[in-house]
Parts: sequence; structure tokens; C-alpha cells
Amino acid sequence: MKIKISADLLDGMVLALLSQKDYYGYALTQDMQAAIDISESTMYPVLRRLQKDGFLTTYDQPYQGRNRRYYKITDKGFDHLKAVETMWQSYKLSLDQVFFGGRGGKTNG
Repeated sequence: MKIKISADLLDGMVLALLSQKDYYGYALTQDMQAAIDISESTMYPVLRRLQKDGFLTTYDQPYQGRNRRYYKITDKGFDHLKAVETMWQSYKLSLDQVFFGGRGGKTNG
């Protein structure tokens, strides 16, 4: 079963990876795919939107005779990431309460 991820959470995941290092698109997609089911055709619009919103910038770097476009988180992106992390913690606590609230994390059976 696949759980759909909100755009805010997807943005946060991308920014979290970019907070660790700069990425080119394909490598970022590969690392995202290690965590969730996402395609390149989904990733690039997310990256364009984050760039348009000022959360990341790009630069080109030569690689084997051609340029690779790298993505880098901005200060505004770090601020947004902190907001998403706060939202996620609150959301996670709410979900834990719904799923495990009175059962101490144990399932029936």
C-alpha cells in the first residue's frame, strides 16, 4: 500500500536532503526514491516550484563534457524547512495518538 504524501511534506523532504549537501536532479531523485515512491517527472516540478518560491537556487557545473544543474538550499529554504519540521512533529504526534493512543503502541491480537 502506498501512502500519498502532501506537497508540504514532499517539499520538506527535498529541502531536508538539500540541507545536507547540494544535489543534481537525478541524484536527488535517487535519494528520494530510497524513502518514497517518486518519479523524476514528479521531482522536477517540485524543484522548479521550490526555486520559484526562493527556497533553493541552482548552479551549473561541468561533468564529462556537459553541464549538470545543481540545487542548493537558500536561507529562506532553511527557514521553510524548520517550519515543515515543526508541522511534521505536530502531525506525527497526532497520528501516533490516533493509531496508538490508548494501546501503548500495541496492536490488537
